[in-house]
Amino acid sequence: MRRISLIGCGRWGTFLGWYAANYGAADEVYMYDIPSSPNFIELRDTRKNSYLSLSDNMFLFDNLAKVLENDVIIISIGCQYFRGLCRELSSYNIEGKTFLLAMKGLEVPSAATMFDIMRQEIKQNIHIATLGGPGHVQDYMKKVPSCAVIDSDEEETKDKLIKLFSSELIRFYYGADLIGNQIGAALKNVIGIAAGILDGLEWYGLKGALMARAPVEVGRFIKHFGGNPQTAYGLAHLGDYEATLFSKHSHNRTFGEKFARGEDFGKLAEGVPTLKAVKLIADKENIDMPICQALYNVVYEKADIKDTIRSMFDRTLKREF
Repeated sequence: MRRISLIGCGRWGTFLGWYAANYGAADEVYMYDIPSSPNFIELRDTRKNSYLSLSDNMFLFDNLAKVLENDVIIISIGCQYFRGLCRELSSYNIEGKTFLLAMKGLEVPSAATMFDIMRQEIKQNIHIATLGGPGHVQDYMKKVPSCAVIDSDEEETKDKLIKLFSSELIRFYYGADLIGNQIGAALKNVIGIAAGILDGLEWYGLKGALMARAPVEVGRFIKHFGGNPQTAYGLAHLGDYEATLFSKHSHNRTFGEKFARGEDFGKLAEGVPTLKAVKLIADKENIDMPICQALYNVVYEKADIKDTIRSMFDRTLKREF
């Protein structure tokens, strides 16, 4: 019997567990979250959340050791909590286990990727892959197909997970740039906030310019860390723009829209802490990131939104390419 585990019972994590349980990846799925998590409590008490109902082959545990019995483990928690989880995982015997990291963000203040954090904290021989690309639970539950990318520093691990999870609902591509796919996935959340701010201001015409220029900026950031700048035009970044810059389901876009209107969002928007990490590293390494810089000034330093966006168009005139 094939069993897969999931750590993190939020919106995206719960869907990934449901997907594994219902699209052929596993006969049974073991799900774990801390017992005090509101998401876990809701699933435990009702067997459903706002998006889906758990199938009969999905089992909830408040014991981390139990879900670590299985060989393939999906992790989907807040990025800023991931290092703490890795330190906890390191106290267990997880030798040979395969972990699929489904989070999209950078740690503050280190700007470390989730892959690097896991390698830093866990010295056992484990296999790690990352998941990127577009997709919302609401659309998937309507059987709207999409694509995603899985990347790793091990070809065998990529191949194993892509063959395991592929279905008619999600087509998985083999990633070819572990650094670029992680950074691209993290920064698409930041660009999603910018898009939401434009929506909140009703400056919709600028979203096209944002889509055209943001991958250039993100590619510059990727290149600095040794990745391929062209990866910014792949599924993990540009390929995720519809889901992040336009969809009503996007937490980051909605955060930006409400922020521009002076309203509180009240839900996790991973782009907010990632923006701080980008700002810190861009300043330290002297990386030109005008969109992220302007966004940081607005979100963290309370600069006037309209004046800040207009100031971007007052920069020195340049050729497009």
